[in-house]
Amino acid sequence: MIRFLVRRTVSTLTVMLVLSVVVYLVFYAAPHDPALLVCGKGCDGARLAVVRHKLGTDLPLWQQYWQFLHGLLAGRDFDAGTDITHCAAPCFGYSFQTDQPVLGMITARLPLDASLTVGAAVLWLLIGIGAGVLSALRRGGIGERALTGVTLAGMAMPVFLVGLLLMMLFCGYLQWLPFPTYVPFTQDPSAWAANLVLPWISLALVTAASYARMTRSSLLETLAEDHIRTARAYGLGERRIVLGHALRGALTPVITLLAMDLGGLLGGAQLTESVFGFDGIGRLLVESVNKIDLPVVVGVTLFAGFFIVIANALADLLYALADPRVGLR
Repeated sequence: MIRFLVRRTVSTLTVMLVLSVVVYLVFYAAPHDPALLVCGKGCDGARLAVVRHKLGTDLPLWQQYWQFLHGLLAGRDFDAGTDITHCAAPCFGYSFQTDQPVLGMITARLPLDASLTVGAAVLWLLIGIGAGVLSALRRGGIGERALTGVTLAGMAMPVFLVGLLLMMLFCGYLQWLPFPTYVPFTQDPSAWAANLVLPWISLALVTAASYARMTRSSLLETLAEDHIRTARAYGLGERRIVLGHALRGALTPVITLLAMDLGGLLGGAQLTESVFGFDGIGRLLVESVNKIDLPVVVGVTLFAGFFIVIANALADLLYALADPRVGLR
């Protein structure tokens, strides 16, 4: 177990290091002047030189990346000549347009994205895995065809359309729910849930379709394996075979998909946030792109990438728990 954790930790840190190199090269070493993007079109030569010095782009490329990496690990100072701005570790950059550290801008919006992601994930796992199991066990029947049609329709429906239809129905026509506005859980748990239920359902209905199809195909494949036939030969009940043996082995691809979805949503759900008017990480990224706030764009991209890498590392641990045949390698 310890060897497994050490190997996975080393590989995860290596991937994160490579990711930081790629992100830095794409945004700072590409054939453009990052300081000019930050400074704007009306920037004169003196102001441009100050911005270059504060960003550190007046240094050789390897020194620029070293400062960037040092900021992530130990923090860094941004020197504008007349003032020095300190960015504490992990420093994902500093927005000179808003005069705030990027990490602080992200963490201020992270509770909303975490609430949105966790609630939607619970729903789409229940719906998706449940529908996939039923579809596999009722293979060839009317119920299986109906579930297949519903999952295909769910995959074809964009999340913004589902969200708008739900708001029109439950907030406008029926008036059962308020138009969503984020309320922190610590402030009012009931209002928190009431305002997030429609975004949860919107994400879950669209995302659960992929989980249903993957669970169905994986479960059918597992049910055809030799150890399942052996279990039936020993006289085990079908429910015990499916839930205790087949489903655990069928969940490994679902875990991979879940890790990717969780990491991506925690890095910002742009469409969902835009439809429901939430001020989350995804909206922060869109606004920063529109304002050409390069440090924020870089910081959010790196933050989202790190979440996906960490989520996939945790998925490796869950493989062994879901399917003992995988083991800790």
